[in-house]
Amino acid sequence: MPPVLSAQRVATLTDGFTRSPAYLGLADSLRVLIGDGRIGIGVRLPSERELTGALDVSRTTVTRAYEVLREAGYAEARRGSGTFTAVPGGHRRAHDRSLLPGTGGDDMIDLNCAAHSAPPGLVEAYQRATAELPAYLSGPGYFPLGVPALQARIAASYDARGLPTRPEQVMVTAGALAAASIVAQAFTAPGDRVVVESPTYPNATQAVRHAGARLVPAAVDPEGWDLDALAATLRQSSPRLAYLIPDFQNPTGHLMPAAQREELAAALARTRTVVVADEAHQALALTPGLAEAMPPPLAAYADDAITIGSASKSYWGGLRLGWVRAPLAEMDRLLQARIGLDLGAPVFEQLVLADLMDHAEEVLPVHRERLVASRDALVAAVREHLPQWRFRVPEGGLALWCELPEALGTATSAEAERRGVVVAPGPVFAVEGGLDRHVRIPWTASPETLTEAVRRLAAAWEHVSSHATRPATRSASGRVMVA
Repeated sequence: MPPVLSAQRVATLTDGFTRSPAYLGLADSLRVLIGDGRIGIGVRLPSERELTGALDVSRTTVTRAYEVLREAGYAEARRGSGTFTAVPGGHRRAHDRSLLPGTGGDDMIDLNCAAHSAPPGLVEAYQRATAELPAYLSGPGYFPLGVPALQARIAASYDARGLPTRPEQVMVTAGALAAASIVAQAFTAPGDRVVVESPTYPNATQAVRHAGARLVPAAVDPEGWDLDALAATLRQSSPRLAYLIPDFQNPTGHLMPAAQREELAAALARTRTVVVADEAHQALALTPGLAEAMPPPLAAYADDAITIGSASKSYWGGLRLGWVRAPLAEMDRLLQARIGLDLGAPVFEQLVLADLMDHAEEVLPVHRERLVASRDALVAAVREHLPQWRFRVPEGGLALWCELPEALGTATSAEAERRGVVVAPGPVFAVEGGLDRHVRIPWTASPETLTEAVRRLAAAWEHVSSHATRPATRSASGRVMVA
């Protein structure tokens, strides 16, 4: 049975909608709510009579608002059943086919990509940015270091976290992955060694490889970083860089405490290794009170550190914006490397992000609330349906890193895909192979979708683990790992 939205809930969500004319204000408010996910797709809207009473408007207002929604593709009438929410082109319009090659059907659950839908407030940020755009149209539109207004806001965010930063120390990029590529181009030469965690975010290591550097893995244990082992790796390999994810590490979810950051900075200084700290998940603290008590940036302990940030996780991947924060003396080197890749990020999206950062106190808490609900539903489902799988519940981030009783992560993922759910097996995150006892499950879908995904995963695990002859696993070469 499809979910039903009560009239009182609609009244709460649309409170304050424009009433001149009321039907357009109501339709526009509902369109935004459906578009940003606060009202799901396929949900039955209240009857016209019920909503008329809850909103204290005329029946004609609700009737015309529903008509506007249907004409715009955000609702559909089903004979004898009512009016249901929709989006133009169907819900799969948001997915690039390269992310799900060889699969199809509306029933496929994609948990390969650890990225959430846009949070409430994004549409309003785009609308406000539209008013700011004309001031930039008289210029060429190229900002290789970033639109100054956004540079200033990013710098201020570091100031607030205890890391004094000038706007000139910030370079805005087309996403965190582009930032990693620029840093690799600027600071490494073919043959240089770069220490990277294992498991880690595979696209970042690929960017380092493209620069010609050699990867030196440093294991991240189930309980976190072994700093003694990491320090030994730094001494033995004499790396040019160390690429680390201290804030809700991808995929393990670990958060490095302040004391460890200070200890690590000392080890980096002894070996003259420049650290690249990827903070893409830094804003996603989900434990109550943690967002206000996060450890200082790693760069607060290492003066020469390079920091990478991202709007994709804290706001929306479609913004395609990230940044590099670096010592002022290194900005020219980064700029020279950047010019060989692109000439800057889109101006309009930078204005949107600047606006979102101005409204972070409104947007981020709501975004975190959604993530907490999804995380808790995923944890409950895995505990119920896959009690043999081990994991620790991260204090933030976007995914569970699950350990299986046997090295069947790839086989289980392949079988799960045949049953309509896509997850990434452990070897995807390994620098030099292995980790097939693991599977990453992001909590970036709705609680209901995650519960169904785990049921399918459990069926796949039961099939794979109970067969003496393991099923053949299809090559994942066509699967694009995004986040």
